Amino acid sequence: MAAPGMENYLTWTFNAQCPVPNDVSEILVDGEVALHAYKTIRDVAIFTNKRLIVRDAQGLTGKKVEIYSLPYSSICMYSTENAGKILDVNAEVELWTKAGHIKINLNKNVNIREFDKIIASAIL
Repeated sequence: MAAPGMENYLTWTFNAQCPVPNDVSEILVDGEVALHAYKTIRDVAIFTNKRLIVRDAQGLTGKKVEIYSLPYSSICMYSTENAGKILDVNAEVELWTKAGHIKINLNKNVNIREFDKIIASAIL
């Protein structure tokens, strides 16, 4: 279901839930509220009532920041898969969007069913 030419996809690994960063309010639109945040190694993903925002710190110092913004209205389909018992330590979420395919790995510290509810509440 990916758009033509979008065979490659973005991949992130969310390690744990974290507080919503203070500076997120600078990029929110009127009526938008930050609801949940998850940290990656250097980045933070923020779920608002309107979209998913990923702050991708780049470079050695991390001062250069790229912002990904995915409106929930662009998600066509999603799937979740819980982690296995022994070798499979990450749960997985896949989003098929109008822009392409996004894969999110969830560390064992992130509750997949709670995450499932966040996405379902946002897009349904």
